[in-house]
Amino acid sequence: MAAIAFDHVHLRTVDPEAMAQWFERVLGAEVLRSVEQGKPRIDLKLGGMKIFVAPVTDGDGVAPPPALPCRGLDHFGLFVEGLDAVAAELKQKGVVFTKEPHSPRPGIRLCFIQGPENISIELLERSPVQA
Repeated sequence: MAAIAFDHVHLRTVDPEAMAQWFERVLGAEVLRSVEQGKPRIDLKLGGMKIFVAPVTDGDGVAPPPALPCRGLDHFGLFVEGLDAVAAELKQKGVVFTKEPHSPRPGIRLCFIQGPENISIELLERSPVQA
């Protein structure tokens, strides 16, 4: 089989600028603006990941965001160090937590936050498991 590598996540929103600003303000994403086929384009760089932000308009046939949990793409996860400190900083910024920081098993600490358009984002810290 050919080599496969992760390339990007593509998000759709009624307000690309607001979504980009949220990712920049809350998670420290780099916002990259360009023009594609004469129209403005917004891409984000976050932790080495590319996120493409595309506009949607009423009547264009795009379904509304699903209620979570849902089938298909449920969330995307971001690795962090010092999860509790990161969570405290995000709470100061007014971020909504859908699951508070917790340890579901040894070596894992995680939480879930709600992004724009009801996007579910997991923040995950891994530590070596003691034998």
